[in-house]
Amino acid sequence: MNTMLKFDLPANQSQVTETIVEFLRTYPISTKLCWPATTSSPSNTTIQLLTHGVGFDKSYWDFYSPTYSYQNTAAKAGYTTLSYDRLGVGKSDHPDPIQVVQAPLEIEIAHQLIQSLRNGGDFGSASFSKVIGVGHSLGSELTNAVTSKYPEDVDAAVLTGFSVDTAGQSNFFSGLDLVIARENQPLRFPELNNGYLVSQSIVSNQFGFFRAPNFDPLVLEAAEASKQTFTIGELFTNSMFVGKAGEFRGPIDVVDGENDLPFCQSNCLVPENKAEAVKEALYPNANSSSMSYIAKGVGHGLNLHYVAGEAYQQIFDFLGSNGF
Repeated sequence: MNTMLKFDLPANQSQVTETIVEFLRTYPISTKLCWPATTSSPSNTTIQLLTHGVGFDKSYWDFYSPTYSYQNTAAKAGYTTLSYDRLGVGKSDHPDPIQVVQAPLEIEIAHQLIQSLRNGGDFGSASFSKVIGVGHSLGSELTNAVTSKYPEDVDAAVLTGFSVDTAGQSNFFSGLDLVIARENQPLRFPELNNGYLVSQSIVSNQFGFFRAPNFDPLVLEAAEASKQTFTIGELFTNSMFVGKAGEFRGPIDVVDGENDLPFCQSNCLVPENKAEAVKEALYPNANSSSMSYIAKGVGHGLNLHYVAGEAYQQIFDFLGSNGF
C-alpha cells in the first residue's frame, strides 16, 4: 500500500536539490552517559540504551532523587547506561512536529545511536560489544520497532509500560487533555509551533501516569513542572512503531505497572497477564530465558512510584541471568 505524500511538484532543479538536502538532514540529539563510580571510564562490554516515552525527556531515567533514578541504581549495580532525548523533546532538535517528528525517523535515530555505541567514537573512545534496549511507553514501542526492523541491533530488550493491548490509549490521551505547549508553558516553550503539545495540568498528569496512593505527591509535582512535549506527527504515526519481531532471538523482559492505563486499561492481570503475553504475540523466537514482571499497585509511570526500585531489581536480575 502506497503512502500519501503531501509534497508539491518541484518547480526547478534548485528545489529538487534542496529536497535531497532536507531528506538527509542531521538532527542534534542530547544524550547522558552514566557508568559505575568504581571505574574511571565506561566498560567496553555492555551498555543500556534508555528511550523515554510521552510526557518526559531523558530525565525520566534519572528522576527526582537517587531513590527513583534508574541510571543511578543501574550504575550501583555495575551497568553503563545512555539516555537520550527523543527528537522533538528536551535538549534535542525540535523540527517540524507534523512532517518530521514521526515514528519512522525516530526508529532510524535509535538505530544510528545503537550503531554509534557499537562502533565507538561518538561517546568518548568507548565501543560496546553488547547493547540492551530499554524503553518506557512510546520508548518501548520504539525499542520494539528496532527489534523488528533491525533484529541484530540489540542483544536484549527491556520493555516497560508496554503490552499489545492498546485499547486504553484513547482514554489515556483523552485524559492527558493535550494542549498547545507554548500556550500552556509560555516560559518553557515560547519558540515551539502549535504542533508541539503537552498534557494540560497536574490532574492530567496524575490521570495518565500515576496510581494513588502509591506515589509521593512531590514526585507528581516534579513531573508536572518538567513535563515534556509530544507532537501531532507522533500521534498520527504511533501505530507504525509496534510490529512483530519474529527474527529477534535475544531475551526480552516486559515490566508493567499493575494499573497501567494505556497498555492495560488499568488492569494488567485481566483477562490475562498482559506483560507475559507480549512474547507470544510479538517475539515468537525470543530466547526462552525471557521474563515478565507486574509491579503491584503501580500506574503507567513505573519509575515514579514508591516501588520503582523493586522493578529495577527485577530488570537487573533478568539481565544477570542472561549473562549481561
